[in-house]
Amino acid sequence: MPERYALITVDTEALPKRAPGDHVKRLMWGEHVGGTAGVREMCRIGDEFGVKHVFFLDLCGAYDELGEALRVARWLHTEGQDVQLHAHPEYLPLRFWEEQGLASRPQYMNQYTDDARAAFILRHFGGLLSGVTGAAMRAFRAGSFRWNASTIRALEDVGIPLSFNNSMCALRAGQCPYAEDTNAPYAWSNGVLEIPMTEKRILPSIGKDAWWARLTYPESSYFRFRPWWGKLLLDTFSGSPDFSVFLLHSWSLLYWDQQGYGVYRDDQRIEGYRKLVQRLTRNYDVITTAELLDLRQRGKIATSRTVAVERAEPVAPVSRPPAARRAA
Repeated sequence: MPERYALITVDTEALPKRAPGDHVKRLMWGEHVGGTAGVREMCRIGDEFGVKHVFFLDLCGAYDELGEALRVARWLHTEGQDVQLHAHPEYLPLRFWEEQGLASRPQYMNQYTDDARAAFILRHFGGLLSGVTGAAMRAFRAGSFRWNASTIRALEDVGIPLSFNNSMCALRAGQCPYAEDTNAPYAWSNGVLEIPMTEKRILPSIGKDAWWARLTYPESSYFRFRPWWGKLLLDTFSGSPDFSVFLLHSWSLLYWDQQGYGVYRDDQRIEGYRKLVQRLTRNYDVITTAELLDLRQRGKIATSRTVAVERAEPVAPVSRPPAARRAA
């Protein structure tokens, strides 16, 4: 039987729209009146089963509480967790760009056409994280999977070897210009290693319009039916890919109230996550980014193909002549 590997990745965010205040406290630590369900609880469950998480930590959305977010990064590193870089630069305040002497637009990384702008984001915020962990960044995931070729070239430029950005769901949503239909790692032509989000086509393709489900916890409310792996959580992981990447958020153990704010309700999702990790460790070797790179070097994890970086160039919007627009 081939060896099976999985990474549990956690996008660790404190975006302004997800809490009325104290964003890091509520959305990273998960501290609320009545109970706590955040990164500490995730780490505790992981430690029960001898696994570490990959925490992709975003400092951009928490820029107004930067010191608090860095304390989260320091604590995670002290606990032996794998702290890597995540970025939602669209949430950076105008003063940040003014202080850097840079234009505030384009906001989203999938709109960047300047490699230097992408490299600046990676170098600046990766440097802040490295400053508290003492370790160079090994991996990057763009906020909302918004990325393009500039992101991949910037990763090579700043020396980050792993991209966790490939997503058919994001491609379908228009959040990125390109994705490979695969769950297996592949190499970009500049040497950056791509680690795709584990996804599966869940509805037959009608023309070019196909639906995809992502391996997340808890189940995504975006889909009106159980994700493809729902049965696996109740039974076995035997039918799942040999290489899997799970996606959580630091707020995944919380619930959403009527205002769209993350809140603590009960421990049900904590217990559900414990059951998930228990089943996962029976069927997979759960690894970190450092272990992934080591396994790759030793030939234990192979790449399925090499893809030209140019295939992910941003797609320019199609402009129609005025007459054509009027006719339409």
